[in-house]
Amino acid sequence: MAPAVMHPPGVVFLDDEHRPVNVDAATYYGTGETFTRSRTYSSSHLHGYRPRKAPTFQEDWHLRPRRMSHDEKNVTGPRRFLIDVEETIRVVLEQEDTDGDFQISVTDAGPKMMALGTATSNGFKTFDIRGTYMLSNLLQELALAKDHNRKRIILDEARLTENPVDRLSRMIRHSFWHSLTRRIDGEGLEIITADPKNRTGRMQPRIYVPWGEPAMAEYYRNVAKEKPHMNLDVQVLPEKPDDAHFVKSLNSKPGLLALAMNEVDDGKGGKSLKGIPFIVPGARFNELYNWDSYFISLGLLVDDQVIMAKGMVDHFVFEIKHYGKILNGSRSYYLCRTQPPFLTDMALQIYNQLDRSNMRANRQWLKRAIQAAIKEYHTVWMAEPRLDRKTGLSRYRPDGVGIPPETEATHFTHILEPYAAKHGISVLEFSGKYNDGIINEPHLDEYFLHDRAVRESGHDTTYRFEKRCANLATIDLQSLLYKYEIDIGTAIREVFDDELELEEDFPLTPFPPTIESYANPYREKSRTRVQKSDEWFARAEFRRNQIDKYLWNESKNLYFDYDTVKEQQILYESVTSFWPLWAGCASEEQCWRLVSKSLKKFEVLGGVVSGTEESRGKISLDRPNRQWDYPYAWPPHQIMLWVGLERYGYLEDAQRLAYRFLYMMTTAFVDFNGVVPEKFDAVKLSHLVDAEYGNQGIDFKLVPREGFGWMNAAYQVGLSFLTTHMRRAVAACTSPEVFFGTQFVQDTAAQANDVLGLAMDSLSV
Repeated sequence: MAPAVMHPPGVVFLDDEHRPVNVDAATYYGTGETFTRSRTYSSSHLHGYRPRKAPTFQEDWHLRPRRMSHDEKNVTGPRRFLIDVEETIRVVLEQEDTDGDFQISVTDAGPKMMALGTATSNGFKTFDIRGTYMLSNLLQELALAKDHNRKRIILDEARLTENPVDRLSRMIRHSFWHSLTRRIDGEGLEIITADPKNRTGRMQPRIYVPWGEPAMAEYYRNVAKEKPHMNLDVQVLPEKPDDAHFVKSLNSKPGLLALAMNEVDDGKGGKSLKGIPFIVPGARFNELYNWDSYFISLGLLVDDQVIMAKGMVDHFVFEIKHYGKILNGSRSYYLCRTQPPFLTDMALQIYNQLDRSNMRANRQWLKRAIQAAIKEYHTVWMAEPRLDRKTGLSRYRPDGVGIPPETEATHFTHILEPYAAKHGISVLEFSGKYNDGIINEPHLDEYFLHDRAVRESGHDTTYRFEKRCANLATIDLQSLLYKYEIDIGTAIREVFDDELELEEDFPLTPFPPTIESYANPYREKSRTRVQKSDEWFARAEFRRNQIDKYLWNESKNLYFDYDTVKEQQILYESVTSFWPLWAGCASEEQCWRLVSKSLKKFEVLGGVVSGTEESRGKISLDRPNRQWDYPYAWPPHQIMLWVGLERYGYLEDAQRLAYRFLYMMTTAFVDFNGVVPEKFDAVKLSHLVDAEYGNQGIDFKLVPREGFGWMNAAYQVGLSFLTTHMRRAVAACTSPEVFFGTQFVQDTAAQANDVLGLAMDSLSV
């Protein structure tokens, strides 16, 4: 009898292995090599033999025999492929990536077919994979395998044919959130200090530490000493860091703003500091943002990442304490500016999902968040200049001097050119003298007041706000502040036994807000009395009445923004008219009118658009598209509407709109190499938009790494609205028109399913 041939210890053979298939890349590719069994030991890959039968390519692909002649026979289990990673990446790109963007999409003109060697035949027999989706998934899997230093892999076909809804949701949960995670400390600074918006030409990493945090300042100075290659500049801010002229003085030396840290053991018997992790939006937005973080947190909660979401609230509490507000973003040029307020709802949703084994600690955490929200409410939103005395309503009206520095260098050229010509100097020279106060132009000051307000609103930019934003009591802001008042009152009553003592000292704003009450310079201090729920519910009721008085339009069945200077409604039809449903400040009749009479104005094939085409007006060379206008659709508007409709009992409408948006996201994911962008043209179902800032989240190679923060969240939240049947239909890319059985009426309806044609049209633009 011939002796048994023994293989080396630790070798795993293909037919002995029972591994999960549709798992994260680290689990799938992070294990050791898997080998195939050969008929003779001498041809085994254990000895380094690698058959390199190249996939049929270029002129030869159409000469391949009929498919059935080279299929595997009697396949009893899932098909697996034996793949040389580097070589197959080269071949896939050379054959299929005809536009050279390192992605496989419907716009590429390759044959959309490739033969891969099967693992059971040691790579000698081949099987065709076909179509954009399978080939783009192949490219993604090869890139992920390369990330894990794999030279050769055995790839399950199921990873190439994976249900696209499951695949995208899995990538968001296990990959995208991780890639968007940042931390501000010695370990995370090199990633987070990078600022794609910095156009000063000075790229020295810099961190600004708030006044009153000496231990934090010392920590970063030690980091600078320990990592001299970073050339880190550590600066301490003054006690009042949001003075407009001081903030302008930082424009030539922009930097990151320090955020909350935890005290930890340093491993040497002492203590050190460690940054609390958070999620950034992605692409050019590499810092903590305000309202982005709220929607991101909703996605995190769906994905059971409660601690990550909780840490983002900790950062907001830190910002209110040290910077006076929740900042637009955590960079020095944002110190004067906040964004739409969502802190109370964010904190309460997280509180409801915290581990209930330590409710005392949970209540202490919520107490800090609610106290911070109360301070922000009184010192930011109900304080002048944001408050309008006559109506008692609030506005986006930030302080600031000069030209916003985080924009592209040419963004305001068309605005500045007439002024530069008036003074007989170049635009660059005029910009410098205007920023330094050497040249005084009151009309330009007014323009930038409104421009900063647009940025504070989060809706930058839109014709809804053009040259008037700082004067508007917007329906979205009033809805959010009504929710603040209800949330604070509810938390005080339900969690804190109807008494909340404030620990920080600041002035309280008078109630009810009137011209006379605000004319009185006396302000009650926050520590003179405990907070009671009845005052907050009274504030909410007052705001609801003012909203109905100034913003509700009975004849048009919509809420509109109110111009506090012109004292009239601005009849721009915005989808934020539905935010009162999310906040709960609309009556049942108002809700019925909104849903039955006005929703159809905003609903298109891919969800809801930001505003109506009629309100936006004609687009021309002199009047280009704005990204927060028709026909663009954004995740915040979708989520707010879904939740608002569900709150008032219109669940079927919420599900229909969620289906539309997720269908649009899924088809883009399938057709464009897994893309998850910042926004969409919801009429054409395209992420290839021509608005002023283009689109974020689409510039990647081989495999998407991050998606985009609130779009990731919208997908995860949206899936929670769908039934199992709807989820399956989305995965099959079933058009909403087909699924809901009605023809959707719009100008582009006949073309909407021509994804390739729409993509090519966008590319030509």
